[in-house]
Amino acid sequence: MLTGQQYKDSLRDGRRVYFEGKLVDDLESVPALAVPLQRAADAYDAYYDPAPDAVNPVTMAPRSPDELRNRIPVITEMDLLTNTTYQSLMTLSVAAARLEAHAPEFVPRIRQYVDGARRADVRIAECITDAKGNRSLSPSQQEDPDSYVRVVERRPDGVVIRGAKLHISAAAFGHDLMVMPTKSMKPGEEDYSIAAIVPVGAPGVTITNTTYHPRNRDDRDFPVSSRDSIPDSMVIFDDVFVPTERVFLDGQTAQAAVFAHSLGLWERLGGVSFMVQQADELVGLASLIAEANGTSRISHVREKIDEMMIHATLLRAGLEAALSHAQATPEGYYYPDDMYTNVTKYQGAAQFSTMVRHLHDIAGGAVVTAPSMSDFDNPDLAPLLDKYMGTGSGISGKYRTQLFHAIRDTTADSFGGWHHVTNLQSGGGMFAQRLVTRKNYDIERARELALKAAGLAGS
Repeated sequence: MLTGQQYKDSLRDGRRVYFEGKLVDDLESVPALAVPLQRAADAYDAYYDPAPDAVNPVTMAPRSPDELRNRIPVITEMDLLTNTTYQSLMTLSVAAARLEAHAPEFVPRIRQYVDGARRADVRIAECITDAKGNRSLSPSQQEDPDSYVRVVERRPDGVVIRGAKLHISAAAFGHDLMVMPTKSMKPGEEDYSIAAIVPVGAPGVTITNTTYHPRNRDDRDFPVSSRDSIPDSMVIFDDVFVPTERVFLDGQTAQAAVFAHSLGLWERLGGVSFMVQQADELVGLASLIAEANGTSRISHVREKIDEMMIHATLLRAGLEAALSHAQATPEGYYYPDDMYTNVTKYQGAAQFSTMVRHLHDIAGGAVVTAPSMSDFDNPDLAPLLDKYMGTGSGISGKYRTQLFHAIRDTTADSFGGWHHVTNLQSGGGMFAQRLVTRKNYDIERARELALKAAGLAGS
């Protein structure tokens, strides 16, 4: 296993990482990258075990419903890069089982990589969404054939790939990139049916970064995003060579969707687990700011908080149902029930804007107009700000202002906007959740009940 410092040192591999148009030689030299880098390093130190045969327990697959349930608090507390590594290794383990009957030549490679990745304590970023070009056209119909990642050359010792993957969280901080088809493919699209592991530092890999991390601002005004941010990247593959042992699918169109479907099992669990915690956090912020504003007993405020509590409880119930109905792969790895997980994620995404609207309505306009915390450092301003931002009864102006900044940071600024989009899109958009529900819902039982109610049963 690696220590945090060893992890940082391991990233000095000549990788081409850009931030705001500039090539970054040292990730720690850019504050917006240094903070999430340190968070990932801290996670290494938290799990570090010097024993020569030690592996990070987070990367091990749950072998029972109880183990799966116990993994939830770990998922919500771990850094995103460790989480994507866990999801990647679980994805590969499930995919290997699903390829056994149709593409068995890839199974030993996958299992060998999973075992080696655990032992080497590497971090993995998931690369699934392609540039896609014209969304109305299939990969083989695109004006630019590179709109989807594809094989441009096959050699005796490997393949050469070209294309780009978008929306890749933490790509600059990983060791490996898990590249997979973003969708099912059809005959004639063999070159797009490619799944492989690509080192971040491989020649031809270029990574751009964008982030909601606050820059050149007082961290106290961004109490969440200043300490817990992650960049999202475009990963460009410009004729990147991948050796045979790291190629996990090559040309098998019928199996192209195996990796994406396997990833969905684990990614949506992480998404739902976070949504449950986030919903409770919004309730807490609403309760605290209503108390600070002196409005906690007003009926419409109480009703909005009631709705937020009901929403949070329903999401938790959905997560509990997904865990209680956990299913097992043929190898005995447990994952949450598909339908309950997808229904819960759909509800969380569909109602998020309404819950945020309730919070903003309860809090008031100071969510975006409250003075900076640095204003309280000024001895001339501080007494006045404390006087006019305070509400009496032990509610100081500084305390109330801190609440406003927490609400703005998480719901009404860059970080909040990021949440609005990622709650909808991460793990597949809302349409994907509807499809899974349609596939798994017991519609025949519902029809039978309807016929019985109409007096038509048995007719």
